[in-house]
Amino acid sequence: MDEEFSHLANFIRLVKLFFVIRIDTRLKYYKMIDYIKNHNGKVFIRAVVILFLILMTGLGGLLFYGSKSIHDLFENNKKLKLAIANLTHEDQIGYAKVVRQEELDGRLYTTLKFVETARDNQLKKVLEREYTIEGDVVFFDALIVMFNNEDVMTGEKRALYLWRRIYGENMAPSDGYPIEMESQAPKRYADFLAQLSLPEQEMFWESVWKLVDDPDVLKKHGVKAVYGNAVYKKLRPGLIYVFKIGSSGRVYPETVPDI
Repeated sequence: MDEEFSHLANFIRLVKLFFVIRIDTRLKYYKMIDYIKNHNGKVFIRAVVILFLILMTGLGGLLFYGSKSIHDLFENNKKLKLAIANLTHEDQIGYAKVVRQEELDGRLYTTLKFVETARDNQLKKVLEREYTIEGDVVFFDALIVMFNNEDVMTGEKRALYLWRRIYGENMAPSDGYPIEMESQAPKRYADFLAQLSLPEQEMFWESVWKLVDDPDVLKKHGVKAVYGNAVYKKLRPGLIYVFKIGSSGRVYPETVPDI
């Protein structure tokens, strides 16, 4: 019997403690509300309003860019037109050289170094990758994007040269090794759209890379895609293969001795 009374007493104490905590918490809550009303009500409300405006401004920006299309960008953005107009003529866009050639299990493999050079300095490397390809005949695939005279506003043609992939003669092009990551800004053009906002830059590059699958998507803006511009060469050690731009705008390899 004493044990039962003891358990009952403990239960009653727990119930009392629960209600004391609930009452204390509610009192603190009401005291906080009363303090805000009597002392900092205006400051508090003002802070809430400012925070609300900041959030709405950010949301409005997202909705604005979300509603814009690549066609709006080409038609109305003067900064984009100026960036295209400022593209300078290029005559070299990179080079490749053999690191080693060796036979494994009766098959020849070529390990090569591929280098992209800066647009304004042919001695400056902006991207360097190493690949191992079966065989000694290697394909270098590029996407060329040309802009017509009206878009560039200067009466001269301008173009972008985007390296896509590398593959051997025993590979399907779709199984090739990527050079630049599609939908992203190529290393050689990292500063090309510096005056545009980040969402505009992302929209531009995403649309440009889509020209690989749909070459007419930007046709009404005078943008022409020359895809499938894969040049190939039988590679040998001791030589450097410099990728030049011909008068027609096509890419071709020029062979020079490795000094």
